[in-house]
Amino acid sequence: MTIIHERRRRAIMDLMGEGIAIIPTAPESQRNSDVHYPFRPDSDFYYVTHFPEPQAVAVLIPGRAEGEFVLFCRESNPEQETWHGRRAGLEGACNHFDADDAFPIEDIGDILPGLIENRPKIYYNLGRYADFDKRLLRWVGEVKSKVRSGISAPEELIDLGHILHELRLIKQREEIRHMKRAAQVSATAHRRAMTTCHPGMTEGQVQAELEYEFGRGGAKSWAYPSIVAGGANACILHYTENADVLNDGDLLLIDAGAEIDCYAADITRTFPVNGRFSPEQQALYEIVLASQLAAIDMIRPGQSWNDPHEAAVMVLTQGLIELGLLSGNVDQCIEEGAYRRFYMHRTGHWLGLDVHDVGEYKIDNAWRMLENGMVLTVEPGLYITAGKDVDQRWHNIGIRIEDDVLVTSTGAEVLTGDVPKHPADIEALMATARVN
Repeated sequence: MTIIHERRRRAIMDLMGEGIAIIPTAPESQRNSDVHYPFRPDSDFYYVTHFPEPQAVAVLIPGRAEGEFVLFCRESNPEQETWHGRRAGLEGACNHFDADDAFPIEDIGDILPGLIENRPKIYYNLGRYADFDKRLLRWVGEVKSKVRSGISAPEELIDLGHILHELRLIKQREEIRHMKRAAQVSATAHRRAMTTCHPGMTEGQVQAELEYEFGRGGAKSWAYPSIVAGGANACILHYTENADVLNDGDLLLIDAGAEIDCYAADITRTFPVNGRFSPEQQALYEIVLASQLAAIDMIRPGQSWNDPHEAAVMVLTQGLIELGLLSGNVDQCIEEGAYRRFYMHRTGHWLGLDVHDVGEYKIDNAWRMLENGMVLTVEPGLYITAGKDVDQRWHNIGIRIEDDVLVTSTGAEVLTGDVPKHPADIEALMATARVN
């Protein structure tokens, strides 16, 4: 891993010129009393360093004679490590994470201002961590106070994301390997949810089955809070209460993914709690599935980011008209946005170290072109909430189907295809589980 991260740092520094990049990891977050939430490093920091510990700051200094990669981190402390776990320490930061220099995090206020001196630009993600923002601006002020001594201070503060996030957008081989592993673990978990679900269970019990499989597969965490939404709850896009009883005759929408080495999977499947789709459920489901397949078919290098969304909207709108949920012709309903009553979100997003990963969707106000190595989700849906002008047979049906798709040199590779999504395949899997 060290060679991979050294190449990333080199790519960033080649684009920086004579500036200095400062990248803090995420702060620890207190849950209650003296208990903290499980620590997860900042994605930009982890991409550059692969360093997993809290209380750390990476500094990249192109051309520095003493070494271009400096890491501030916690020192080894046998007493603290007895209570809270092992630390890399300063020696480990250099030997295992390839830092050229490592300093105690407590000394950053004494050392970092000197590293900033005579650097014309600072590359930094201002606004992400307010407390560190204040400290950095104070250190810059200290450097400015020395100008009469012949020391120059940075004249520009540049958003590091303009460089770093474009690099993160195109996944390299090692990243794709992690994402395929996350997809595999997540797919196994979704199949477990399908085979264990039955009327009378709670959403939370299905969630427990799902997330057990995450851990069993080697994931230390989910990539985002799992959505396990039965019946009308599936019409709430980010429902996470996961507390209601699952009723015979309802659908269950599960949007959940595991995280492997900080890389996310993101899968949504919708299936009948009792193992059999009703005619109305299947009619809507097949529209969503057709729209997803049409969107995936549009994914290849040279296609616009927006092309899959437009393909999905076309199929969804046509289907809603055929079922009588919309009236008019397809072009009119799309132009007026009539479909948004039942489909109010985009068809996908970038995926990577963050579940909604970094990277611009437009360049110079035009949708960007897809490129080999990009990974995106494809997740059309329909959400039919109760309404006086909607036939009761469609009420409270929420359906979303989501897969993770890698753009390849010749087209697209669905990373999450191991989870059934055709109605007959879902019913067959659930029926087999009931027999066994």
